[in-house]
Amino acid sequence: MNFLDVSLHSILSKNMTFKELGLKSEVLKSLTEMGFEAPTPIQLEAIPYLLGNDGDLVGLAQTGTGKTAAFGLPLVNKVDEKTRYPQGLVVCPTRELCLQITRDLETYAKHLDVNVVAVYGGADIRRQITQINKGVSIVVATPGRLVDLIKRRSLSLEEVKYVVLDEADEMLNMGFKEDIDLILESTPNERNVWLFSATMPKEVERIAKTYMKNPLEVSIGHKNQSNENIEHIYYSVKERDRYAALKRVIDFNPDIYGLIFCRTRIETAAVADKLGKEGYSAEPLHGDLSQVQRDRVMDRFRKKDIQILVATDVAARGLDIDNITHVLNYNLPDDIENYTHRSGRTARAGKKGQSIVLINTRENFKIRTIEKQIRVTFEAGVLPKPEDICAIQLTKLIQGVIETEVKEKDIEKFMPQIMAEFGELSKEEIVKKFVSAEFNRFIDYYSNAGDLNSSGKDSRDDRRDRERSDDDRPRRRDRGESGAESGKQRFFVSVGQRDGLNPGGLLRLICDNTGLKSDSIGRIDIMPAFSFFEADQGETDNILRKVNGSEYEGITVNIEITKDKSGGGDRGGRSQGSGGGQRSEGGFGGQRREGGFGGQRREGGFGGGSRREGSFGGGQRREEGEKSFGGPRSRDSHGSSSFGGGRGRDGGNSGGASRDGGFRGGSERSSNSDRSSGGSRGGFGKPFNKGKSSF
Repeated sequence: MNFLDVSLHSILSKNMTFKELGLKSEVLKSLTEMGFEAPTPIQLEAIPYLLGNDGDLVGLAQTGTGKTAAFGLPLVNKVDEKTRYPQGLVVCPTRELCLQITRDLETYAKHLDVNVVAVYGGADIRRQITQINKGVSIVVATPGRLVDLIKRRSLSLEEVKYVVLDEADEMLNMGFKEDIDLILESTPNERNVWLFSATMPKEVERIAKTYMKNPLEVSIGHKNQSNENIEHIYYSVKERDRYAALKRVIDFNPDIYGLIFCRTRIETAAVADKLGKEGYSAEPLHGDLSQVQRDRVMDRFRKKDIQILVATDVAARGLDIDNITHVLNYNLPDDIENYTHRSGRTARAGKKGQSIVLINTRENFKIRTIEKQIRVTFEAGVLPKPEDICAIQLTKLIQGVIETEVKEKDIEKFMPQIMAEFGELSKEEIVKKFVSAEFNRFIDYYSNAGDLNSSGKDSRDDRRDRERSDDDRPRRRDRGESGAESGKQRFFVSVGQRDGLNPGGLLRLICDNTGLKSDSIGRIDIMPAFSFFEADQGETDNILRKVNGSEYEGITVNIEITKDKSGGGDRGGRSQGSGGGQRSEGGFGGQRREGGFGGQRREGGFGGGSRREGSFGGGQRREEGEKSFGGPRSRDSHGSSSFGGGRGRDGGNSGGASRDGGFRGGSERSSNSDRSSGGSRGGFGKPFNKGKSSF
């Protein structure tokens, strides 16, 4: 791939302002009203080039460096205000980021006649189509919803001149490869592509090589490098002390405004729930929350009504929140690139922040791997002693009392009673009692607390803790115990291509609900009305319990185990032919007659492929899809052939049944109920500082 390079020093030496970049006066007026004065390095590099050239660009910079303005300002500057068809398209990985970019673009274009529309999953698609039909200059979209609109022919990209791929590495990590390909193939060949990413893995390089022409590469720092304003610290603790260590870090930083990252939604909910019950101002953010609950939690966090947000990587992608002081990694992510995105949530806009990692005694190699890949140095931290934490919290408590506003008129009528009650106590005794009212529980908790810092040796207790696992986490299969996988189990899924499902979407659905890594999932077949996938046999109960009843784009998903074919030859799948067949238990249950599929077929899915760089551990990772053949065939838009059957949509779930009397039966689809495991609890006081904000 042939990139052009430009010297950052040559531009920075000019001390350019926004007025010198060539932006329209209306855009400059908006920037002045926003208080923007000097461009950031990525803006200085990108904006002049994008304004003065009809060319492609790859922008590599960390989260919080101003990438949105780097592409947003040229975009609103270049679109034709008189035209009411989409000229600009911004594709990003999450709903939150989609809405944030839309708000920013609307602000930049405040004094222009430019209409910006956000389209994303989890919202009424009919309303979004209505907004598009009214006329739109720029569409900001998540890949799944955008593909759905393209397939419905509700949105034409034939006139798009500028395509922006924001957080490109994140979109590919989330399984949007096929969607990105389809989107770019739906735009004109002469359009410009502006790709922005925090890291440059091979998948992003493939996008640039395939769809971009001689792009300018703007790299702020080294590729895959972390923000230099972030202090990286790790604490080595025994596995059983992980949660207690987390509390110590929080207690030692009473003014913390931070994010805690967990691997799975179950762990996320458990950690947030435990913190909430112990008086901390913490809320979870994970895939089980409805969009209304997510919006409520995020609104409270932005307003600092919540001090700590406990989140999964997927749920937190695209969060654009300033002034986060700490990122706490309760567990390291499976992929190193995810650590870069996690830590990038702090130290935004030139501020400083800390990224703290809790590891057990056998995870030191992961720290070394991260240091090598993202070019940072971790400090080996020592967890604070109980007496140091008590001193910090006591100082915070006293300062809070001193700064408390006294409402003289309101308290005046109660003063005689107050003075009478305290009449027999000295000033010193009153102070002691007031401090003790808040501080005693702190002293009680830490009075017998020991040293949680691990020696770094892998002791027998450490091994036993890992084998037993934490009581609040689901027991996970140790992939290191066996040199070979124990086999795969094939599953039937009640949604398919007609529901907008693609392999990446199904992979996310499974992994988000179960906490599994993608390596545990085998090949995937997407049919018009239903789908199949394979997964490790040891995860069968986990998948049936957690994926069954979940929702995909508002549709309730049902999962069943499929029986292996008797007679060999073909790989396991649902029994075929015009005869009947009994379904295994675990999904819908019961017997059903299956008809109309005749003949054998080769099941498609994903082939092999080596695990991409930047991951911990071995294993294989799926790459591109293969074709499936057999039966009446229809080709989906992703290039994979699939075969017949529709799905009954007459009020209940027909289990992937043919509309014209194929197989039928099984459990009816339940209504789209709110399956949230939690939400905005409201009212949790900040730790050891009840009734007063720490901010």
